[in-house]
Amino acid sequence: MEIGTGLFTCQRRPDDDRTTSEIYDEMLTLGRAIDDSGLASAWVSEHHFAEDGYLSATMPTLGALAAETENVELGTCIALAPLYDGVRLAEDAATVDLLADGRLTLGLAIGSNPTEFEEFGVPREERVVRLEDTTDLLRAAWSEGPLDYDAEFHDVSPDVSVTPKPDGEIPVMYGGSAKPAVRRAARVADAWCAPSALSVGGVRKRVEDIRNVREEEGLSADDGDDFQIYVLQHGFVGDSKEEAWEQMKDGYFYIQRRYAEIFSGESVEELDDERKQELEEQAIFGTPDQVIDQLEEYREALGDDVHFVFRTYHPGIGTDRMVECVERLGDEVVPHFE
Repeated sequence: MEIGTGLFTCQRRPDDDRTTSEIYDEMLTLGRAIDDSGLASAWVSEHHFAEDGYLSATMPTLGALAAETENVELGTCIALAPLYDGVRLAEDAATVDLLADGRLTLGLAIGSNPTEFEEFGVPREERVVRLEDTTDLLRAAWSEGPLDYDAEFHDVSPDVSVTPKPDGEIPVMYGGSAKPAVRRAARVADAWCAPSALSVGGVRKRVEDIRNVREEEGLSADDGDDFQIYVLQHGFVGDSKEEAWEQMKDGYFYIQRRYAEIFSGESVEELDDERKQELEEQAIFGTPDQVIDQLEEYREALGDDVHFVFRTYHPGIGTDRMVECVERLGDEVVPHFE
């Protein structure tokens, strides 16, 4: 099992008086700590038009992280594919991958927030076809020679050669938990990321479905399928379960409230007590040994090849606190799974 962390959202809570530049500096500090701690990956997220400054520019951000790190996999979890110009995304992603010496994984999803689609002028009913068209366009653009692809949503000549080209393949990861989304990932993508709302059993069920689909469609290699499973879950490492929860909960509840607004397009003033209890039960937190025990449940259910993305970035809880958590993950949790 590999362990990474993130997701950098760079949101400013109402009680945070820092500038956006200072919050971005915090992200770079954490990126260096992730790299130094021996974790496997660092991830950014994307949303638009948010009052709290939720990160919107994934590719420039990953370019900055590429310059600050040497070893960790860098990725989007998730980039909202229907909102991108496919050619520009191909160019930008290839540039980031070159800057990172081949460390990019491009996570894509269909998106959901009505405001984002309205303001970008993209019909929500085209989300799925735009995702698949963008994926095909990306792979064609990254291949040697001319594009040789007739894009449905971009009026670009198949004869043009999109540059730069990455030195190797850039893995494309899909998100989503609904059955059609999971099966789409199995057929089209190189990887799938399980969202944090899924239980261990829910992830296992979907992974079994992915493996069945890939086997049925002849996508599993004879020497072992290289399709990667990522699992996303919030959490934190502390000296005790109580301390870890106290350290993370304000930022955790804040971002979950904001997600409720983003996904619904409606204002959410406060999470109710039932939702807070549900979120606490869902998260993974505690001492290193307690975190290891909870991660072992995923390894037992999914096998050793899973890549666990431990969401330790919770807006506004303090840079030093998050750096310490990252260091403890690297020093006291990761070695158990090596």
